[in-house]
Amino acid sequence: MEILGYVSALIIGISLGLIGGGGSILAVPVLAYLFSVNEKVATAYSLFIVGTSALVGGLKQHLKGFVDWRTAIVFGIPAIIGVSLVRYYVVPALPDVLFTIGNFEFTRRMGMFGLFAILMFPAALSMLKERKEKISSGEVSYNYPLILIEGLVVGAITGMIGAGGGFLIIPALVLLANVEMKVAVGTSLIIIAFKSLLGFLLGDALTMEIDWEFLTIFTAISLVGIFIGSYLGNFVDGKKLKKGFGYFIFVMAIFIFYMEFFVNQ
Repeated sequence: MEILGYVSALIIGISLGLIGGGGSILAVPVLAYLFSVNEKVATAYSLFIVGTSALVGGLKQHLKGFVDWRTAIVFGIPAIIGVSLVRYYVVPALPDVLFTIGNFEFTRRMGMFGLFAILMFPAALSMLKERKEKISSGEVSYNYPLILIEGLVVGAITGMIGAGGGFLIIPALVLLANVEMKVAVGTSLIIIAFKSLLGFLLGDALTMEIDWEFLTIFTAISLVGIFIGSYLGNFVDGKKLKKGFGYFIFVMAIFIFYMEFFVNQ
């Protein structure tokens, strides 16, 4: 199972390199089902893996001129606050059993993985949907109150499920800051990188024991996969793969529901 897990780490990286996103959403199920770590550890380690992968992707987009750093800071600060507060205060305080109905116990694991599975559906839809290029006037403007609320909410969701939430951030950048689509995609990677890494370092690294050796190896394999995927992208149609991956995420979401609410009951 561990060998399969490390192979999956490579596949996560390859998918990120090929289609530019989405692959990191597989980190949580891989950690939970192939390495048998609990929900707190799986979502914590996923933040580090997602953040590191997004940082590599974001820096690549920066070299192409597709990152608006000012926008990344404006959106990133409330998101970092949201994810850090959830990982430091909320997740450690959650009881093993959230509530009971008769003989049915709704556990913390069900809550975290159930929310994760629910949010995999819009993430999959965002991969199946063609992105419309937005022609911008070039004047970036900020709706600060909505950005603050959106950043805190997305940060809190990221903290709970351990995924980047690019499918939430990209539309927000376009709608709330008048950013062009290509720049929104690149900027979202930088936001995901900083909120995930800082959320992990300011939250989990201070509240739980981290297996740094395992986490470093898993992340390094994923990064190797990114470069393999980027190379393969010269020969493979990324758009077709993206749709196929979107359907795969649907299947994974159903699998997580089945495992948590039926098999593990």
